[in-house]
Amino acid sequence: MTDSWAAFGADLHIEPVGAGLRSGLMNALREAVRTGRLTPGTRLPSSRTLASDLGIARNTVADAYAELVAEGWLIARQGSGTRVAQRAAPPGPAARGARPRPVRRRPAHNLMPGSPDLSSFPRAEWLKVSRRALAAAPDAAFGYDDPRGRVELRTALADYLARARGVYADPERIVICSGFVHGLTLMGKVLRRHGVRGTAVESYGLDIHWNLLTEAGLRTPGIPVDALGARTGALRETPGVGAVLLTPAHQFPTGVPLHPDRRAEAVDWARSSGGLILEDDYDGEFRYDRQPVGALQGLDPERVVYLGTASKSLAPGLRLAWMVLPEGLVEEVCEAKGGFDWMSGALDQLTLAEFIASGAYDRHVRAVRLRYRRRRDQLVEALAERAPDFRVSGIAAGLHAVLELPGGTEQTVVQAATWQGLALERLSRFRHRDAEPGRDGLVIGYGTPSESGWAGALDALCRVLP
Repeated sequence: MTDSWAAFGADLHIEPVGAGLRSGLMNALREAVRTGRLTPGTRLPSSRTLASDLGIARNTVADAYAELVAEGWLIARQGSGTRVAQRAAPPGPAARGARPRPVRRRPAHNLMPGSPDLSSFPRAEWLKVSRRALAAAPDAAFGYDDPRGRVELRTALADYLARARGVYADPERIVICSGFVHGLTLMGKVLRRHGVRGTAVESYGLDIHWNLLTEAGLRTPGIPVDALGARTGALRETPGVGAVLLTPAHQFPTGVPLHPDRRAEAVDWARSSGGLILEDDYDGEFRYDRQPVGALQGLDPERVVYLGTASKSLAPGLRLAWMVLPEGLVEEVCEAKGGFDWMSGALDQLTLAEFIASGAYDRHVRAVRLRYRRRRDQLVEALAERAPDFRVSGIAAGLHAVLELPGGTEQTVVQAATWQGLALERLSRFRHRDAEPGRDGLVIGYGTPSESGWAGALDALCRVLP
């Protein structure tokens, strides 16, 4: 009863400096404010709490607080406690005479590919599902768990991926990771342990993926991409390759699906050579003008590693992705994660599991699919009206399109867009070092702008075209 008040109030680490408790406490508080360790608006512990923590008399703390309020270091209001006052701190020695850092202007409009409309994240539904998931979570969910991830999420994903993407997905063969890059990093380690020295990649793609494989000690020769997708027949002509990274449902960035004959070629190569296919199904849910293209993994679950993510369907900030692995690789991938990198946050996993199982995920995907299709249609219509000489391709699916440009104009258009406050990415940015020089173009991320910013971004795009 007598010490019940000690359980309340903010914690504050402070060491009185100088002679005398009162002056020493005041010196320490002044120094904490001056150096920024106590920022303006920070609420300090009550005088009773701080006195108890320091083992000194309460009146000593109260007197120190009162003096600092009088000096302007602190402010005290009835019902609001004692807080650090707003003060204009004098510049430190290092700051005097230093050149101000240039401020990078954020573009007014953003059509960079690779991101969904973050304003479409289903906050209300996610919050509701999160509360249900938290209430139902077993105590074990808050401890160290299976390196494969929460069984609730793996079970929900197994059902969803089989139903929506044609993936053979036993929960025991799913490993949760914190994004596609994380999964690819783990696979790079496993491939090296298996003696693989080279992993082929598509001649258009993301250099961050190629670099990760290179850092794992793997060569990354490119295989050509054309209107039918990656030319997988080239795998037999590429020596020293034990794996290949493909985007078969929607090639990034060209936007074409992998032709059925080439899908079969890739699987035949993997079977005959003992190789492995790494399937990046980054936006498999978004199909507009054709039947959904099933995952390549369904053709041979023992030769294909399926990698999916919530980054495009929900938001990259969730840091949730998954790998569906051949049975013989599950233990090795878990071992590659290591003792300090076993799993993503359990609460987010449980929330996503409930989000999928409740049907909320399907409803969300259908809703944003309609939104992105409407944007795609508006992009095509605007270009047909205001820039009819430009061809747009890769529009049957996904969150981006390719706008072909006259030869030699790619860099000029991107520079003009920068001057107009429009962020764009050129097609050549994604060309592999082994690829032959190709067409000029822009990769338009029509999924990136917020709903309110889409019309302005589309208008800005049409203005900068030559």
